[in-house]
Amino acid sequence: MAPTSLITLSDIQLAFGHHPLLNHADFVIQSGERIGLIGRNGAGKSSLLRLLDGRSQPDDGDIARSSGLVVATVEQEPELDDSRTIFDTVCDMDEDSEDWARPSRVSALLERLRLPPDAHIAGLSGGTRKRVALARALAGEPDLLLLDEPTNHLDFEGIAWLEDMLRTWRGASVIITHDRRFLDAITTRIVELDRGRLLSFPGNFSQWQVRKAQFLESERLENARFDKLLAQEEVWIRKGVEARRTRNEGRVRRLEQLRVDRAERRDRVGNVSLALAEGQRSGKLVGELENVGKRFGERVVVEGYSTTVMRGDRIGIVGPNGAGKTTLLKLILGELQPDTGTTRMGTNVSVAYFDQMRSQLDENASLVDVINPGSEWVEIGNERKHVKSYLGDFLFSPARANSPVSSLSGGERARLLLARLFARPTNVLVLDEPTNDLDIETLELLEELLQEYRGTVLLVSHDRVFLNNVITQTIAYEGNGHWRDYVGGYDDWVAQRPAAPAAPTTLADKMDVADVAQPTPEPVPEPAKTAKRVRLSSWEQKEIDTLPEEIAAIEAEQTTLSATLADGMLYREDPAEVERVNERLAVLQSTLETKFERWEKLEAKQNGG
Repeated sequence: MAPTSLITLSDIQLAFGHHPLLNHADFVIQSGERIGLIGRNGAGKSSLLRLLDGRSQPDDGDIARSSGLVVATVEQEPELDDSRTIFDTVCDMDEDSEDWARPSRVSALLERLRLPPDAHIAGLSGGTRKRVALARALAGEPDLLLLDEPTNHLDFEGIAWLEDMLRTWRGASVIITHDRRFLDAITTRIVELDRGRLLSFPGNFSQWQVRKAQFLESERLENARFDKLLAQEEVWIRKGVEARRTRNEGRVRRLEQLRVDRAERRDRVGNVSLALAEGQRSGKLVGELENVGKRFGERVVVEGYSTTVMRGDRIGIVGPNGAGKTTLLKLILGELQPDTGTTRMGTNVSVAYFDQMRSQLDENASLVDVINPGSEWVEIGNERKHVKSYLGDFLFSPARANSPVSSLSGGERARLLLARLFARPTNVLVLDEPTNDLDIETLELLEELLQEYRGTVLLVSHDRVFLNNVITQTIAYEGNGHWRDYVGGYDDWVAQRPAAPAAPTTLADKMDVADVAQPTPEPVPEPAKTAKRVRLSSWEQKEIDTLPEEIAAIEAEQTTLSATLADGMLYREDPAEVERVNERLAVLQSTLETKFERWEKLEAKQNGG
C-alpha cells in the first residue's frame, strides 16, 4: 500500500529572538516513516515537535493533518504524577473515556514490558519512568509517535527493546536523539534542522554523514561563487564618475538584491572549541580496589571486586540502571568506604566530576559566575582568556554571559558544565552520562578531546558509539554484585562477555534491569585459513571487472537523487515526485546491496573462499 501523508507543513515560520527557528520551512511526514530529527542544541527541534502535536502554533504558514490523526509525544523528562500507580498512569482513561478496550490492552503491554502495575511512580528510577511514559504513549495506538531524546536514562537493554519496538511498529515516528547507533538502527530518513531550514536525507545516520558532507561542500562552493560575484559588483559600482554615468540600472538593482541576500544568509554556526586545563600529573597509580564488597541493607552492590586504575587509563563502567555504577565510581575515588576489602588512592590525584543531573549548577548564578566566580579571567593551559571569550568557545554569546543558569536548555546546561570543568586544572575526569542533551557535533569534538587527554578518564555512559570511540577498558556489571574488567570498548565487551547475567533478586532491581533479553554477543570470527586462488570463468572475470564501475554509477545516482530530496520545497510543490525519488532510491539501494554481495562472492571464489 502506498504511503499517505499524515502531516504537511508548508512555508512555516517560527521565531524566538533574533533568528528564526523555522524560516519558510516545508516538511511532510508519511505513514510508516521513522524519521530521525537532528540538529544543533537550540536549533528548534523540540519546538518543531510542539508544532507537530499541536501544542504550539507557527507564526506563519500552514499545517495540514490527515483526518482522525492520533499523535502521541514522549518528552525528554516526562511529567508523571508521583501519587499514581504505573497501571493508572499508562491507562489514563481521562484521555479517551470511550476506549473501553484500553485497560486490557494496557495490562498486556505492561506484562510484555515487565513493568509492575501496582508500583507507584514516586519510587521509580529515571529509566523506568521513561519506559512508563513510552508505554502510555503506545497504549493510545497513535498513528504518529514523537520521541524527544528517548534513549536518555535508558540502559543498553532498554535501548535494545526500544529499537526492536520501533522497527516492528506499524505507525510513523519522529525521533530527536543524539544516539548515533540508535539512528543507524531504526531510521528510514534523516531530517536536519539547520539555520531555520529542514533538510531531508533518505536512509540512516551513516548514510546522512556522507550525503551531508557532499551537501556542505556544494553549499560552500555556491556561497564562494556568490561572494565573488558580490565583490565584483561592489568594485564596479565604485569605479567612479565614468562608470556611474554609463551604469546599467538593472545591474544596480541586481547589486541591491545581492546585498539583501547576503545580509539574510545565515552562515553555519561554528563548533564548540574544547580545551582542557590539565593539572599536574598524578602518580602512576590512581586507585586500587582489593577484594572490595559493598551492600546497602540486603542489596549487594559490589561483591569481592578487585581492580587497578593507572594514570592515562580511559575506563568505561557499564551496567543496567540501578546496578551501582555510581557507587563503584565513589569506591574507586575514595569517596565511599567499602564494607569489606581495601581501597587505596594514588598521589596528587585531582578529580573533576561531570554529574548527569547537573546538580553542580546553581540555578540563580550567572554563566560568568559559574565558570569563575570573582574573576574575569580563566587559565587554560598556558593561555589566559577573558571569561566571556571562554564562554564563546562553548557557543554562549557575550550578551548571555550574565544570564542565569535557569534560562538554559538541557543542551546548554551540559555545555556550561563542560566549560566549568575544563576551566579547572585536573588529572582525573569522571563523566557520568555526559552525552545526554549534547548535539552530535559537540559529542564528536568531546570524543577527540578525551582521546588526546593525558590524564585518566572514568566514564559512565549508555552511548555505544561514544564508549567505542573513547575508552580502552570496560568494567561491566555481571549480576549479583559481581563486576569484571574487559579490554576494549563497548563492542569488545559484547564480543567477550559471557551469557546474560542472573535474574535480579529484588523488586528494585527488577524494575531497573532490562525488559528484554540481552543482545546475542557477536561471534568472534576464527582466523581465516590460507587457500589457493581459483581461476574464474571468462564470464565471471568480465563480471568482476565491470562491477566497480556499475557500483560507482549507482552511488552517483544516489547522490544526485539525495540532493534533490534535500530541497524542502519539493515536498510541498510535488509530493508525487518525492514518492518517485524515494522509490527509485529504494531500488538503487537494493541493487547496490545485491552487487556488493555478488562482488564479495566472486572475490571470495577467486581467493579460494
